[in-house]
This record gives sequence, C-alpha cells and structure tokens, in this order.
Amino acid sequence: FAPGELKQGCIKLYSEIQNAAEEPRVLCIIQDTTNAKTVNERLTLNLPASTALSKLYEDVAHKAGYVIGTFDLAWGNTSDMAPLDHSSEMSLSESGFEPGKRNFLQLTDKDGEQPQIASVSDSSGLDDSSQERFIGPLPRDGTAGCSSDYSSPSYSYSSILNKSETGYVGLVNQAMTCYLNSLLQTLFMTPEFRNALYNWEFEESEEDPVTSIPYQLQRLFVLLQTSKKRAIETTDVTRSFGWDSSEAWQQHDVQELCRVMFDALEQKWKQTEQADLINQLYQGKLKDYVRCLECGYESWRIDTYLDIPLVIRPFGASQAFGSVEEALQAFIQPETLDGPNQYFCERCKKKCDARKGLRFLHFPYLLTLQLKRFDFDYTTMHRIKLNDRMTFPEELDMSPFIDVEDEKSPQTESCTDSGAENEGSCHSDQMSNDFSTDDCVDEGICLDSTGSTERVLKPKVTSLDISLLTFELFSVMVHSGSAAGGHYYACIKSFSDGQWYSFNDQHVSKITQDDIRKTYGGSSGSRGYYSSAFCAGPGMCGLIMSALYVVVSAEYLAVDDFPEHIKSLVQKEKESEEQEKRQREIERNTCKIKLFCMHPVKMLMMMESKLEVHKDKTLREATEMAYKLMELDGVVPLDCCRLVKYDEFHEYLERSYEGEEDTPMGLLLGGVKSSYMFDLLLETRRPEQVFQPYKPGEVMVKVHVVDLKSETIAPPISVRAYLNQTITEFKQLIAQATELSAETMRVVLERCYNDLRLLYVPNKTLKAEGFFRSNKVFVESSDSTDHQVTFTDSLLWKLLDRHGNTIRLLVLLPEQSPGTLTNRTVCQKMGGDSDVSFEGSKGNRKSVEAILEESTEKLKNLSLQQQQQGSSTSDSQKSSDASDFEHIESPTQEADSNSSICAAADNRELENRIRAAAGGSGGASSDAENQFACEERSDSEVNNDRSTSSVDSDILSSSHSSDTLCNADSGPIQLANGLDSHSITSSRRSKAHEGKKETWDTAEEDSGTDSEYDDNGKSKAEAQYLYFKAEPCAHDESSGDAQKCLVVHVDKRITLAAFKQNLEPFVGVTSTQFKVFRVYANNQEFESVRLNETLSSFSDDNKITIRLGRALKKGEYRVKVYQLLVNEPEPCKFLVDTVFAKGMTVRQSKEELLPQLKEQCKLDLSIDRFRLRKKTWKNPGTVFLDYHVYEEDINISSNWEVFLEVLNEPEKMKSMSQLAVLTRRWRPATMKLEPFQEVVLESSSVEELKEKLSEISGIPLENLEFAKGRGTFPCDISVLEIHQDLDWNPKVSTLNVWPLYICDDGAVVFYRDSTEEPMDLSEDERNELMKKESSRLLKTGHRVSYSPRKEKALKIYLDGGPAKDPGQD
Repeated sequence: FAPGELKQGCIKLYSEIQNAAEEPRVLCIIQDTTNAKTVNERLTLNLPASTALSKLYEDVAHKAGYVIGTFDLAWGNTSDMAPLDHSSEMSLSESGFEPGKRNFLQLTDKDGEQPQIASVSDSSGLDDSSQERFIGPLPRDGTAGCSSDYSSPSYSYSSILNKSETGYVGLVNQAMTCYLNSLLQTLFMTPEFRNALYNWEFEESEEDPVTSIPYQLQRLFVLLQTSKKRAIETTDVTRSFGWDSSEAWQQHDVQELCRVMFDALEQKWKQTEQADLINQLYQGKLKDYVRCLECGYESWRIDTYLDIPLVIRPFGASQAFGSVEEALQAFIQPETLDGPNQYFCERCKKKCDARKGLRFLHFPYLLTLQLKRFDFDYTTMHRIKLNDRMTFPEELDMSPFIDVEDEKSPQTESCTDSGAENEGSCHSDQMSNDFSTDDCVDEGICLDSTGSTERVLKPKVTSLDISLLTFELFSVMVHSGSAAGGHYYACIKSFSDGQWYSFNDQHVSKITQDDIRKTYGGSSGSRGYYSSAFCAGPGMCGLIMSALYVVVSAEYLAVDDFPEHIKSLVQKEKESEEQEKRQREIERNTCKIKLFCMHPVKMLMMMESKLEVHKDKTLREATEMAYKLMELDGVVPLDCCRLVKYDEFHEYLERSYEGEEDTPMGLLLGGVKSSYMFDLLLETRRPEQVFQPYKPGEVMVKVHVVDLKSETIAPPISVRAYLNQTITEFKQLIAQATELSAETMRVVLERCYNDLRLLYVPNKTLKAEGFFRSNKVFVESSDSTDHQVTFTDSLLWKLLDRHGNTIRLLVLLPEQSPGTLTNRTVCQKMGGDSDVSFEGSKGNRKSVEAILEESTEKLKNLSLQQQQQGSSTSDSQKSSDASDFEHIESPTQEADSNSSICAAADNRELENRIRAAAGGSGGASSDAENQFACEERSDSEVNNDRSTSSVDSDILSSSHSSDTLCNADSGPIQLANGLDSHSITSSRRSKAHEGKKETWDTAEEDSGTDSEYDDNGKSKAEAQYLYFKAEPCAHDESSGDAQKCLVVHVDKRITLAAFKQNLEPFVGVTSTQFKVFRVYANNQEFESVRLNETLSSFSDDNKITIRLGRALKKGEYRVKVYQLLVNEPEPCKFLVDTVFAKGMTVRQSKEELLPQLKEQCKLDLSIDRFRLRKKTWKNPGTVFLDYHVYEEDINISSNWEVFLEVLNEPEKMKSMSQLAVLTRRWRPATMKLEPFQEVVLESSSVEELKEKLSEISGIPLENLEFAKGRGTFPCDISVLEIHQDLDWNPKVSTLNVWPLYICDDGAVVFYRDSTEEPMDLSEDERNELMKKESSRLLKTGHRVSYSPRKEKALKIYLDGGPAKDPGQD
C-alpha cells in the first residue's frame, strides 16, 4: 500500500471499531432443554444488535458444542414455541430482541431428534490425519483421581457421536459399575447370546419380574437396541441380582462377574431351551494329565473351562511374555515332577519322575482369554497391576495348541468329565492366588437351601478340521488404573458392519485398529485416566474371540423379526419412554416457587408451601391452585384471595398483579427457573374489604398503635408509603389508617433490635430517616404529658423497650406436691397460728381463690415481720464469720429461721389444700407417721442442720426473706397447679429495699463454680425492676397426662435469680428449694445455675422445666455418686445425686450420704465399710481418706462424679503414701481370669508388689510374673490374647517408671505362674472360645482384636437378597 492508502485503511478500521463499540448490544441467555448432555447448560452471549440470526445459531453451536442445523432456538418467556429461522439474515433487533435487556431463549430438539455433539479436535493444532484418538475413560465432572496426564498430546479423545451416528446406546455408571457395563455391552453385541435371550419368554405367573435376571437382561437389551436415549440405567438389572445401593460402590473384576453371572443364568434357565446356552457358546475342554517318564503310563482327567487364564509374567521371572501366543504356549507347557515332587506311578508301584501338563481337547464357539494383570508382590506384600506390554492378533490360530490325538481318541469319550462338578477349576484356582484373602469366603452365586450347584453336562466332542481353528478378535475388556481401583471399558467389533466401537459407560464412539493397539499396555506412551506412580496406562484384561468359520451365520435379530413377546415388550418400553419424555417436558416447563399464606383460621400462622405451576397456566388458574394448596376451601371464598409478589426475608409485599389475571405465569415470573429471587403470597380479605393495590417502588410499613393507659401494643396494620414522602405526609397517611390525630402523634421507627428512633423532623423524608423495603413503626397519640418528657425518659420509650426485650417462655411446673405435712406441723408447734385444717376429701372445701387470697395475706404479714427483724439482725449477720459446717446462730437468726420454716410449711399446706379443693387426692399418711416425720424433721430444721440432699422430695427450709412473693395490688397467686393468671411487674413493687444492694459476683469468684446460692442473693435481684407476667397453660405431653405449665412473658435482661424469685408463688416454695432446667430441641435438659446471668440466650417459645429440690448455695457443688463394682460385668452403677460443699471433710460427706443411700438405694452401710474415690470416666482413682477436705486436699468442680466402693473389711488405706492396686490372676491351664483382689502397698516397689501377690496366691516368688492392664477399667482382654499380648515381667524396680507408670490408686495388674503351661486347644475349641470372647467383649464395650476388613465377595442372589447376619452391625 501507498502511505496514503495505508492511512485511509487505518482510519476506516478505527471508524468501524468505534462504531462497533457504540452499537447497542443484545444479552442472550440460552437454556439447553435437550437430553443430549448429562447436565443441561445455560449459555450467555452478548452480541451486537446487528448480528444476524444465522450468526446467532453459529455462535450457539460453537459454544454449546453441537453440530449446526441439528437444534432449534425458541423464545423462553412466551407461550409461542415456534423456532427462530436458522437461515434468516435478519438482525437480532429486527427479530424482536431487546438491546440492554435479558433475552431468554430455549435450545430445543429439532424435529424430535436430539442435537448432535460436534467432534472435539485436539488442542495441539495438528490436522485430523496426524491426530491420535484415545478410547480410554472420559473425564467426569468432579471425579477424584483425574490426572493432568490424561490430556497428554500423545492421546486425543475419539469423536463422541450421538446415537443417530453410531446407532448404539450407552449405559449409565451407577457409581463404580463400569465393569458391569463393559460385560453387558459385550453380551449385547454377541449375536448368539442376544438372539437366544430374545427367544426366551418370561412367565410372569411363575416369577416376580423384579427378581428375574433373564427378564431384566431382556428388557435392557431391548432398550439398548430400540431406545432413543443416549444412555440408560442398569439399576433394574442390579436389583434383580439382589444388590442394594452399596453394591454400586464396590468395584470387582470383570472376569469374576462374568463367571458369577453365567452361573446365575444357568440356575434361572434350568429346564428351558436356554439351559445349555452358556456351555454351547463359551465352554471348552482340556485334559489335565501326568505321564510317567519311566514306563509311559499316563493318568488324566478332563476338565471344562469357560475362559483361559494367561499369566503375563511367570512367578519369579523378570521378563514378561510379549504376546498372547507366548502365554498360551506357556499355559500348555508341561512341568517335570522330580526330586521331592516325584509322582507315584500305579504301574511301576513306586515314585518316579513324571511330566505334568494340560492339553486342549475342544475350543468353544466364543473363546475367552483372561490376562492376569493383577498379581501379588511378596516383597512389598501388596497387590499390584502388571502393565507389561502384551500383543494380541486380530486373528488367532489355535491349531498349534490342540491335542489332535486326544481329540480323536475314543477314550476321551469313556473318561469321567470331572469338570462337570468343577467348572472353570483351572480359572478359579489360579484366580484365588490373586484375589482371595480368606479361604472361608465363597465367591459366586448365593443359592437358597433348596438350590443345588450340581450340573450334569454332556458336551459333544467332535473332530474339527484343523484349518478351521482360527478365531477372530471380537471384544477387548480394558482396565485403566491400579490394583487398588480404576476404570473398565470395552472395545467391541460389530458383526453387522465390521466397525470397532468404544463402549465407555454412557459414551459410545467409533475407534480404529490403531486405538485397539494402544490397549497392549507397556510403559511407552502416556498414562491413562487413573495414572499415578504405581500404575500405568490402559491394559487389556480380557479378550473374547469368535470362531471364524461360523461368523457368516451370526446375525442380529432385526426389530421386524422379533418374537411376539419381545414386540410387546418393545411397545411397552416405548410407551414408558414416551411417558417419561412427556413428564420431563412438563417438569422443564413448570415454575416452582415458594408460596406463603397467613391462614385466617390456623392460629393466624404464616404457612409455607411449594407452588408448582405450568408456565402456560394463567394467574387466575395459579391462584386457584394456591387456594387448594393452602386448604382455604370453606374458610375464605376464592374471589377473596389473590397472589402477590412477596419478599419473605424482609416481609415485604413488592407488588400486586391487577388486571393481569389472564397472563401466563411463565411471563409473569420471568420465565421457568430453578429458583426465584422472590416468593408469592396468597393474600386474603374479608368479603366487605377491598384489596389494596401494591405498586413497585413502594415501601411497606407495619404500624403498631401504642396505648399508654393500658400499656398495650396493638397488632400491626400494614401501610404503603413512598420513600420521598415527608414525616408530616407519613403521619397523615397513618392517621387515615388508624383514625388517630396527626397533630399529637408520635412516630417511633424500629430500625433494628433495640434501635428506636423518634421521627420528629417534619420535612425529613422517609428515605433520609432510614426506611427500607419493610419497616416497623410504633405510633402514639394522646393528651398525656408524656410527650413533654425526653424520649428516653418517657413512658413510651419504656413500654417499647420492654416490648422489644420481652420473650415468651413455656415453664413446666412440678406435678407433685412440694412437700409433706411435716413443716406445717412444725409451724403449728411454734406459732400455732394455722387455723386451716387439712381434711383430705371430706367436708366443705374452700375455693381455690379463697385459699390463695388467705395465703397471700399471711405471706404479706410474714414479710413485714421479717423486715422489722431485718434491722436488728443485720449487724450480727455481718459480724458472724461462720464456716459452712459450724454455723453459730444468734437468737434473732434462729427466730428468722423459724419464721422461714413456717413460710415453707404454709406453702406446703396451701398446696395440699388446693389439691384437695381441686379434687386431687393428697395421699396423706397416717397420724403416727406424720408425727414421727414431724419430730424428726423439726430437730434438723430448728437447729439449721445443713443437709446436702438434693432429692426432689426432700425440700429444705430457707433463711431467705419472703417479701418478694406478692404485691399489695396483685390478684390471686398462681401455684404449681393454679388456675388463674398472675402478673408481677417489678417496676410496681415497693422500693423499700432499693438501698440494700449486695454483690453476687464474689460467690462465683470465691468458689469458682457455676452453682451457688448466697444467703443475701435476693437483694441484688430486687434492685432490678424488669417485666414479668405469667399465665396458666395446659401442656399436653405425649404420655397423656396434662402437666401444669405457665406461659411466661419476661424481660430477657432479667437475671436467673430474679426470674426464680418471680416464679416462687407459682411453684409454691422459695427459690432456694427448686431448680431450673432448660429444655433443648432434642428434649435434653440442662440445669441453669448461674444466678447472675440473664436470660439473653433464651428466645421465644423456649421450654423450661421446674424441679423441686434444694438449689445450691455459695461454695456448694452438685455431685453424682456411682458405685464401683470391680467384679461385676458392669462395674459402674449410678446411685444418687448429692451436694458437697467447700471445707467439708470426706467423713462428713459420707455421713450425709448414709440416709440417702438407705432411702433411695436400699443400701444400709456402716460409715467405716465404704470409701469414696476419684472417678475418671470409668476408671477408679485416688482413694479419699476421711480427713481429706474438699477444695483443700481434693479438687472439686461442678457436676463432679465420684465412686463409692463397699468394703468387705475395715479400710486399709490410712495414708497418702500408700498405693491401692487392683490385681487379677491369669490361669493359662484353664484359660480363665480370677476375680479382682485389692493389694495395698506401702511403697512403689516392684519387689513389694510381687511379695504381696505371692502371699495371696501361693505362687513362688521366682515364678511370679505380672503385667499392667491396658485401656479402660476393667482392662478386659480376650483370654486367647492375654498370654502373649501383654508386656509380662517388665525389667523395672519401681512401679512409677516406664513402661508401668503406676502412680495412683486403681491401676490394674495381671499376674501368673510362669511354670503353668497354656491349655492345648483343638481348632474347634479355639473357634468356639473365640466366639464366646468376642461376644463377651462386645457386650462390655471393650476392645476386640482388630481384624482387617475383607473384600466384599461378588455375589448374585437368586433368592431375593442377602441374609442379614445377626452378629454383624
């Protein structure tokens, strides 16, 4: 070009680029709705608006990988499914595409045929002639183990053609069933097998089609021949094998499957024309002989075979055979028996040198060769795969390997065919060296008890022309991977056109002889799909060859030549496939979207469902479907319902669809999608109401009207507003909806939790105030002076603050009476002011309300009395430095304690009277029993005996004040089985004790526990005035009995201590005498004991269970006591829950345990005949001595656990320097372990241990051996292992060093007499003992000897499925 021309060209090019950049573009979103691929893709193209439709088709074909002209494009958001013209030169803008918007298209089948997948060329840039094709396994999405070596340039993918090109259908891999798919495709491509299977007719009256293997194979073959699908499932076939889904994850050898399947088919085909089909096609004969080298005498037998196993590399050799012919020659090569292996000759009557070998007598119609690529490496003790190169010819001449003389010899007819019983014995014997790890495991078909594996075969032996013993290669089974796993596929030659195909699961492609040669194996060339350092590329594992002289007669049955029963089966499968296709089409055009509805009857709850509607259904039809789905028929008329666009997350009504009742849902929702960014709400109205239109751009506001006088907040009213409205305009809008005055209106916006904003700037817009899609506001309009106060100090703020922090809890109250009549009697003796008698079921009863009012008055009087006493007792209480066990009381304290006892007694008496008034039976005991209980109880109560029992029935009195139980203006108090609502609002209480603020935090800091109840704990709780309101509710449990419960509305900032005090009137006892348990979703209960913590972790409708029992005080810990039973099968048994306290001695805790053990566990023990000791899971540890002090000598924590051990003799442990060891004698002669005996040592000397053991057993010291037990107590071990597995007689002098490390009490030591020989067991006795020991150790949950997991044998079950072994998990 001249310089001027070049400049003009550059300007022109620049102008075109600039115009293209300025041109509007069209965004096309194309959904592939065909079944041509396993996963339907979604394509996105951004094209200039001037692009022609024909160019669009080209771009879509290129991006989707389809052949152009084999698919159609249609609009995806209209009911018009007419395809776009693929040859049109009209631009996209002229064809209805909208620039700047999303244009939805659907890629569909053309004329009912699936799109053809375009050929995948190699990325190396070589032309087709130079490209190599690879018929190995295709990569699957997300498949583990896929290597980058797979895409090596020395291999390339073969063309993956559609069924319309290859004519064949693939098989879907269930998980690891590639070996099954390869065999099924080979059998399908065998004309003789397929035709014979078609000629067999299934009788449904005789067998279930689901479990019939031949019928399911027949169905599969019909589908493979007639289906239009790209690939079909094999689940029906595997189900007929009796396999479950787990079998799909087991990979097996394809040759093993072939043998097992043939056996199963023969069993199923008994007494049919196909009974001898397998033998006719696959069975050959060989002679197994031994010939004496001295006299020439030959001993032999005839065996049958279905396949010939060929060794690739002989044992001990470093060089592999290079071809199949070499391996066949080695197979028939005889070996010489000499030296120690000499053969005993019947004719010579002595051992002689002999020659042993195999000779082929007869070859089958289909010759199967199995290459034994899997071997065992004895140096690494691992299975390996041999990847050595082994060639095989396209035509194999077998005449050099047949024994013609034996074939023609008449004695062949006269000999016994031992192979009739041992079919394929040659194969199975050699295979067992590679795969079988357990001789006891039988591989093969699993028959029921009535079945028989015996078959009587009478094979015909005929003389064959040697020239006809030539076989043509027909099928190659290929395995790519290692011995640990890999992938199978098959290369099969079609007899109809002579073309080779690769059948690789669902992919079927054409291949060439060059591709076949790549399956020879060897290190040359690239690795395969499952390549790694331990495996090479694909290697042929099995060959199936067909005799040439009958190939001409082998033809597949055409569809027109099918038997009548197969024609009917074809028609049945065709209808099923059409139905499935129609169903898929419906699914593909069905919109699935979340549907919500505020049901007007069902507790006004928001109900959720899934609306599935065809895209062509109108909005009116969809509304009717939603109406039925939400079960509104008979509740609301249909014309009072409508569907609106809804945002569940923000609870926002986006828009309504006025005037669009006849619009298709596909258009309304923006097309068919798997998920939508919005939902639908079925809105209802009353007949006299009118639906409000919802326009896009509006915001929804939920307006709650607040009434300051009644302190109530009304349910929300929905109001629609715009973000550009001012606060003044917004108030006018609310005034219209609520009929409140806009002049005095206060509007508070709740933007998030505890974020309240007063909207007071008149001209500020809603957007500026922070309004969003969905908002919540509170409005109040009254003449009160509350609006003159600062907002945060106003009653409105307090009311909203309470509303925002109030949660609803369900509190289950205890069902039983909180106590007996004991404390009431104590109160009568001391004060005599109880004038109400308890008369059980006789006499006139007072009403519950009267009893409650009377009790309230008494409690108020008692409260005032205690307040007066409080001033005189405060000084003495502060000055008293009483310990937890020697509490020195002043007279005033005793009086205070006595008055508290009366309070508790009044509560119990009141409870009993209410139960009597309600009709419940009090179950009162006799007067004598009451009197005895009264006297016994009063002594402990008056002397303030600190019993640590936490049993629910044992309720102790409290020295706490009872002044928080009620209000002057409160209604009837609700007790455990009360009937009336009761409200305690802390802000309305008397503030007499506001100044009494005492710190609780020291309780937790001092003791370090989660559970303590300080005597002065109430004062802090009383200083917080937080909302609490309770109402009765009947809670129906599944057990049938209605447990009394409360619905409690409470401020979640309240502490647990204050919450318990508010519950006191409803439970009927003081807060120190009941416990709070939180119930979780799985019905597990955990006690809440941190009294300083708030209820902030609780949420609406959480459950709480109240249980009677003394709550913990400062420095106290709840303890679980278990009994240690060293010689019982279960050595750990739970006894009681109790309470230990800081500073308490072990002996004191034992004294307090005695009455509990006697009452609850019926254990009558002497204090010197049991001990407490450390418990670590199930292991016994340190023995606690009586003088030990908790938290000084013994570390203690919340929910602590200890062992209680009953002693048969007085305690021997007196000092911490002693060591208690649990010993057990092992007697090898009887294979038994003796019971445990405790040995107390004065030191950690091994010599002392041996002396003590010799003393108790009588074993001489020089013969005594010992070993430390392993694992968790009782260190159980099988008697078959103990003699060898333990480390007997360690060479140490002290016990506290390696390998013993016995430093604490409770260690287990086994000992034995070294001169005692183990019992000599027979094999049967050993097996029986092994079963007993395994059962014993499994029951006790202790270690069983590890047994490596056996490979799962491949079985086909003819009786419906495997029988479950009850001994297995």
